Amino acid sequence: MEDSISEDARLALDLALTIRHDGHGGVADDLADPAGLTAWVHAHRDALPGADRFVADPTTLTAVRELRAAVRALFARAVRPGEPSPADAARLLPVPQAVERLNAAAALAATVPVLVWAEDADPVVHEEAPSRDIPLAAVLARAATTFLASPDRQRLRACHAPRCVRYFIKEHPRQEWCKPSCGNRARVARHHERHKKSA
Repeated sequence: MEDSISEDARLALDLALTIRHDGHGGVADDLADPAGLTAWVHAHRDALPGADRFVADPTTLTAVRELRAAVRALFARAVRPGEPSPADAARLLPVPQAVERLNAAAALAATVPVLVWAEDADPVVHEEAPSRDIPLAAVLARAATTFLASPDRQRLRACHAPRCVRYFIKEHPRQEWCKPSCGNRARVARHHERHKKSA
């Protein structure tokens, strides 16, 4: 069993998973409106600063949805040579545009160098956020950037169970689907296909 994934990886993956199967053969978008984004942020209060008092507005919703499109395009690149999620395989952003969008969003979070010099140690500089609020898209972009540049990226997969549009991080060697219900659907579909061919 692999180590659990980092907080940045979880946050980036959860952002991508706001596009999901709707249970009726279609695709649902958890970020379809500001209320959806507000609920999503509140559900991630441990990972997002200021989540308790966050209320989405149309501008923030647009920024996060544009960032999500970039993240999903980069996830599609990360799972190559495997196929991307079918939810957006036909309409992915070009990779250079996705990288540019991700970097532009991450740049909205300014950091300042802070010198720390303990009595018995050499001086060290840490990058810290200033005290002002950081835009949500910037926080999410930084998490996605950190994840995509980490070893966790090698474990990213697109789930190809029937009707699934999710990405997941492979947590053990035999894992093929994002969740057990997808594995069940895939096995049932293979069973039906075998019986159809033999009939």
